[in-house]
Amino acid sequence: MYTVDLNCDMGESFGAYTLGNDEAILDKVTSINIACGFHAGDPQTMRKTVNMALEKQVAIGAHPGLPDLAGFGRRNMNITPQEAYDMTVYQIGALEGFVRAEGGRMQHVKPHGALYNMAAQNDKLAQAIAEAVYKVNPELVLYGLSGSEIIRAGTRTGLKTASEVFADRTYCRDGSLTPRSEPDALISDPSQAAAQIIQMVKEGTVRSRENMEIKLTAETICIHGDGTHALHFAARIRDMLLSEGIQLQAVRDRKPDGNFQ
Repeated sequence: MYTVDLNCDMGESFGAYTLGNDEAILDKVTSINIACGFHAGDPQTMRKTVNMALEKQVAIGAHPGLPDLAGFGRRNMNITPQEAYDMTVYQIGALEGFVRAEGGRMQHVKPHGALYNMAAQNDKLAQAIAEAVYKVNPELVLYGLSGSEIIRAGTRTGLKTASEVFADRTYCRDGSLTPRSEPDALISDPSQAAAQIIQMVKEGTVRSRENMEIKLTAETICIHGDGTHALHFAARIRDMLLSEGIQLQAVRDRKPDGNFQ
């Protein structure tokens, strides 16, 4: 029996604008990562997204990013570990306030964009983020790229972790994600994405852009909600996973031994 969490980044618009596909995509996923105002989002959007997730019983996570609205948090910044710690605590606290105010409980934290990729390779940034999560709430799960410094830092700190793989991204030979600046970084074909996911979940490997087999652990799968065909993509991925006998379940429903129920 194969079971995996399916997560999506959400709340990445602003209060005066529509939430786009967010509400419909909530029917397709088991966990979401809500922008906390640095790379996207604002208080009104955070509250709306939290309420929608609670109504649909989808697990909620904070999605802290770099303070870069113009670049959507996807441009590297030269930050110190202390700055990473401070901005992570700040953003977790902002979202957790809304979750508690609406009667919910937050499940996890997943860094966004450039912060995620920088910390995946930089052990000092990863450790700062892990410590920020632990000190805010040691019960939160830390999401990070499978095999990355984020996962190692979370384990060292005493957090539960969820090793993440990506439905719509290609991989390099070292297990990192292909930079978005490269033409083959994104996978737009749902069938190709589903085939990659099925291999990652069932075989614990992924084929890199250099045609190498890379070992990884797939506990949660990320799909992105900001694409033109995001809803169709999410629906196809979900249907193909279920057709392969892969069950979908939020990380919060894992047993104490770390396995899914």
